[in-house]
Amino acid sequence: MSAAVHNGYSGQPISGWLKRYYFTRFAFSAAWVAVAFSVAKSTPMLAAIMLVGYPGWDAIANFADAQRSGGFGRNKAQLLNVVASTITAIAVAVALGYGMNSVLVVFGIWAGFAGILQFATAIRRWATTGAQWAMILSGAQSTLAGFLFVRMASGTEPIGITTVAPYAAFGALYFLVAAIWLTVSDARKGTLRTAG
Repeated sequence: MSAAVHNGYSGQPISGWLKRYYFTRFAFSAAWVAVAFSVAKSTPMLAAIMLVGYPGWDAIANFADAQRSGGFGRNKAQLLNVVASTITAIAVAVALGYGMNSVLVVFGIWAGFAGILQFATAIRRWATTGAQWAMILSGAQSTLAGFLFVRMASGTEPIGITTVAPYAAFGALYFLVAAIWLTVSDARKGTLRTAG
Protein backbone atom coordinates (compact mmCIF):
# COMPACT_ATOMS: atom_id res chain seq x y z
CA MET A 1 0.00 0.00 0.00
CA SER A 2 1.38 3.42 -0.89
CA ALA A 3 2.76 5.76 1.75
CA ALA A 4 0.35 8.31 0.28
CA VAL A 5 -2.56 6.65 2.10
CA HIS A 6 -5.01 9.29 3.37
CA ASN A 7 -5.42 9.85 7.06
CA GLY A 8 -9.19 10.09 7.25
CA TYR A 9 -9.04 13.47 9.02
CA SER A 10 -7.87 16.15 6.65
CA GLY A 11 -7.83 14.25 3.39
CA GLN A 12 -4.08 14.80 3.11
CA PRO A 13 -1.59 11.94 2.64
CA ILE A 14 -0.50 10.69 6.05
CA SER A 15 3.17 10.70 5.02
CA GLY A 16 2.96 14.50 4.61
CA TRP A 17 1.61 14.87 8.15
CA LEU A 18 4.13 12.44 9.59
CA LYS A 19 7.06 14.31 8.05
CA ARG A 20 5.90 17.53 9.71
CA TYR A 21 5.14 15.67 12.93
CA TYR A 22 8.53 13.95 13.11
CA PHE A 23 10.43 17.16 12.27
CA THR A 24 8.46 19.05 14.94
CA ARG A 25 9.16 16.40 17.57
CA PHE A 26 12.84 16.45 16.63
CA ALA A 27 13.01 20.24 16.95
CA PHE A 28 11.29 20.25 20.36
CA SER A 29 13.45 17.45 21.77
CA ALA A 30 16.67 18.94 20.39
CA ALA A 31 15.84 22.32 21.93
CA TRP A 32 14.90 20.64 25.23
CA VAL A 33 18.22 18.79 25.33
CA ALA A 34 20.20 21.93 24.50
CA VAL A 35 18.57 23.88 27.32
CA ALA A 36 18.91 20.92 29.72
CA PHE A 37 22.67 20.72 29.18
CA SER A 38 23.17 24.48 29.40
CA VAL A 39 20.88 26.74 31.42
CA ALA A 40 18.60 24.22 33.15
CA LYS A 41 21.30 22.16 34.83
CA SER A 42 22.13 25.11 37.08
CA THR A 43 18.59 26.52 37.34
CA PRO A 44 16.46 24.16 39.46
CA MET A 45 13.15 25.91 38.78
CA LEU A 46 13.64 25.78 35.02
CA ALA A 47 14.73 22.15 35.25
CA ALA A 48 11.57 21.31 37.23
CA ILE A 49 9.35 22.99 34.64
CA MET A 50 11.12 21.16 31.82
CA LEU A 51 10.85 17.79 33.55
CA VAL A 52 7.09 18.25 33.93
CA GLY A 53 6.79 19.66 30.45
CA TYR A 54 8.54 16.81 28.64
CA PRO A 55 5.84 14.16 29.21
CA GLY A 56 3.23 16.92 28.90
CA TRP A 57 4.51 17.69 25.41
CA ASP A 58 4.47 13.97 24.58
CA ALA A 59 0.77 13.85 25.52
CA ILE A 60 -0.02 16.84 23.29
CA ALA A 61 2.02 15.46 20.39
CA ASN A 62 0.41 12.02 20.55
CA PHE A 63 -3.04 13.59 20.76
CA ALA A 64 -2.37 15.65 17.63
CA ASP A 65 -0.92 12.69 15.74
CA ALA A 66 -3.81 10.41 16.61
CA GLN A 67 -6.37 13.01 15.53
CA ARG A 68 -4.62 13.60 12.21
CA SER A 69 -4.26 9.85 11.65
CA GLY A 70 -7.88 8.73 11.97
CA GLY A 71 -8.76 9.44 15.60
CA PHE A 72 -8.39 7.43 18.78
CA GLY A 73 -10.66 4.69 17.46
CA ARG A 74 -7.91 3.72 15.03
CA ASN A 75 -5.03 4.67 17.33
CA LYS A 76 -5.70 3.06 20.69
CA ALA A 77 -2.00 2.81 21.56
CA GLN A 78 -1.71 6.57 21.21
CA LEU A 79 -4.81 7.09 23.35
CA LEU A 80 -3.07 5.10 26.08
CA ASN A 81 0.08 7.14 25.48
CA VAL A 82 -1.83 10.42 25.92
CA VAL A 83 -3.31 9.18 29.19
CA ALA A 84 0.02 7.79 30.46
CA SER A 85 1.97 10.93 29.54
CA THR A 86 -0.60 13.21 31.16
CA ILE A 87 -0.51 11.17 34.37
CA THR A 88 3.30 11.16 34.22
CA ALA A 89 3.48 14.95 33.97
CA ILE A 90 1.37 15.19 37.13
CA ALA A 91 3.38 12.45 38.85
CA VAL A 92 6.67 14.20 38.03
CA ALA A 93 5.34 17.42 39.56
CA VAL A 94 4.53 15.51 42.74
CA ALA A 95 7.80 13.53 42.73
CA LEU A 96 9.83 16.74 42.53
CA GLY A 97 8.83 17.31 46.15
CA TYR A 98 10.57 14.06 47.12
CA GLY A 99 13.79 14.50 45.14
CA MET A 100 15.29 13.66 41.78
CA ASN A 101 15.57 9.94 42.55
CA SER A 102 11.78 9.79 42.77
CA VAL A 103 11.49 11.80 39.55
CA LEU A 104 13.79 9.34 37.79
CA VAL A 105 11.65 6.40 38.91
CA VAL A 106 8.57 8.10 37.43
CA PHE A 107 10.45 8.83 34.20
CA GLY A 108 11.66 5.24 34.08
CA ILE A 109 8.20 3.73 34.43
CA TRP A 110 6.83 6.15 31.84
CA ALA A 111 9.70 5.61 29.38
CA GLY A 112 9.22 1.86 29.54
CA PHE A 113 5.46 2.02 29.02
CA ALA A 114 5.62 4.75 26.37
CA GLY A 115 8.28 2.79 24.49
CA ILE A 116 6.01 -0.24 24.26
CA LEU A 117 3.14 1.93 22.99
CA GLN A 118 5.37 3.66 20.44
CA PHE A 119 6.55 0.26 19.27
CA ALA A 120 2.93 -0.85 18.86
CA THR A 121 2.03 2.28 16.90
CA ALA A 122 5.01 1.81 14.56
CA ILE A 123 4.15 -1.84 13.92
CA ARG A 124 0.56 -0.88 13.05
CA ARG A 125 1.80 1.75 10.58
CA TRP A 126 4.43 -0.51 9.03
CA ALA A 127 2.25 -1.58 6.10
CA THR A 128 1.18 1.93 5.11
CA THR A 129 4.01 4.29 5.99
CA GLY A 130 7.76 4.29 5.61
CA ALA A 131 10.42 5.07 8.24
CA GLN A 132 8.76 2.97 10.92
CA TRP A 133 11.95 1.01 11.55
CA ALA A 134 13.29 4.16 13.21
CA MET A 135 10.19 4.43 15.40
CA ILE A 136 10.46 0.74 16.30
CA LEU A 137 14.06 1.24 17.39
CA SER A 138 13.02 4.35 19.30
CA GLY A 139 10.32 2.42 21.14
CA ALA A 140 12.72 -0.38 22.02
CA GLN A 141 15.36 2.10 23.21
CA SER A 142 12.79 3.93 25.32
CA THR A 143 11.75 0.70 27.02
CA LEU A 144 15.37 -0.16 27.78
CA ALA A 145 16.02 3.36 29.08
CA GLY A 146 13.05 2.97 31.41
CA PHE A 147 14.61 -0.05 33.09
CA LEU A 148 17.95 1.77 33.36
CA PHE A 149 16.34 4.85 34.91
CA VAL A 150 14.64 2.81 37.62
CA ARG A 151 17.91 1.04 38.36
CA MET A 152 19.88 4.30 38.46
CA ALA A 153 17.34 5.82 40.85
CA SER A 154 18.33 3.32 43.52
CA GLY A 155 22.03 4.15 43.19
CA THR A 156 24.19 6.79 44.83
CA GLU A 157 25.19 8.81 41.76
CA PRO A 158 23.93 12.43 41.63
CA ILE A 159 20.80 12.74 39.50
CA GLY A 160 19.63 15.82 37.64
CA ILE A 161 17.99 16.90 34.41
CA THR A 162 21.17 15.93 32.53
CA THR A 163 20.50 12.32 33.56
CA VAL A 164 17.30 12.40 31.51
CA ALA A 165 18.66 14.54 28.66
CA PRO A 166 20.50 11.74 26.76
CA TYR A 167 17.20 9.82 26.59
CA ALA A 168 15.58 12.87 25.00
CA ALA A 169 18.56 13.26 22.66
CA PHE A 170 18.20 9.72 21.33
CA GLY A 171 14.48 10.36 20.85
CA ALA A 172 15.26 13.49 18.84
CA LEU A 173 17.68 11.55 16.66
CA TYR A 174 15.13 8.84 15.87
CA PHE A 175 12.50 11.43 14.94
CA LEU A 176 14.98 13.19 12.66
CA VAL A 177 15.94 9.93 10.95
CA ALA A 178 12.27 9.04 10.45
CA ALA A 179 11.49 12.47 8.99
CA ILE A 180 14.43 12.39 6.58
CA TRP A 181 13.69 8.80 5.58
CA LEU A 182 10.08 9.67 4.75
CA THR A 183 11.16 12.76 2.82
CA VAL A 184 13.65 10.79 0.71
CA SER A 185 11.18 7.94 0.22
CA ASP A 186 8.44 10.29 -1.00
CA ALA A 187 10.89 12.06 -3.32
CA ARG A 188 11.93 8.75 -4.87
CA LYS A 189 8.30 7.72 -5.38
CA GLY A 190 7.59 11.07 -7.00
CA THR A 191 10.53 10.57 -9.35
CA LEU A 192 9.34 7.07 -10.29
CA ARG A 193 5.80 8.32 -10.98
CA THR A 194 7.19 11.11 -13.18
CA ALA A 195 9.45 8.68 -15.03
CA GLY A 196 6.54 6.26 -15.50
